Amino acid sequence: MYSETVMEHFRNPRNVGEIENASGVGEVGNPQCGDIMKMYLDIKDGIIQDVKFRTFGCGSAIASSSMATELIKGKTVEEAMQLTNKAVAEALDGLPPVKMHCSVLAEQAIKSALLDYQEKSGVKIEGLEDFDPTEDPHDHEVDED
Repeated sequence: MYSETVMEHFRNPRNVGEIENASGVGEVGNPQCGDIMKMYLDIKDGIIQDVKFRTFGCGSAIASSSMATELIKGKTVEEAMQLTNKAVAEALDGLPPVKMHCSVLAEQAIKSALLDYQEKSGVKIEGLEDFDPTEDPHDHEVDED
């Protein structure tokens, strides 16, 4: 049911923790569904120097958080904005359809942290104007193709 990559990121998640005085912090999720993700970004000169996460949720949520942090570390904020739930799921060698919302949460957590960074720094990030951090990942149009 789960790929070996999902199991590896669940058993040994990368970048777990918090960043003190983070450039941007984003929290998404819903206590009713049980998945909550919090992302911390350390951004210098438009580059994500470090990224950490805290996730309360299932194995797929933890694996999605872990993989998402790996995919954006060292990237520009513009590159991080381009990360999709599909890219997270593909990097994990797939997620069961019922767990695709976990990859959506990871995408939303990154965008939420970028939004916080934009508000704190005044640096405009293209694409954030359409982002709604309160959108339920279960209602999100999940791109599985």
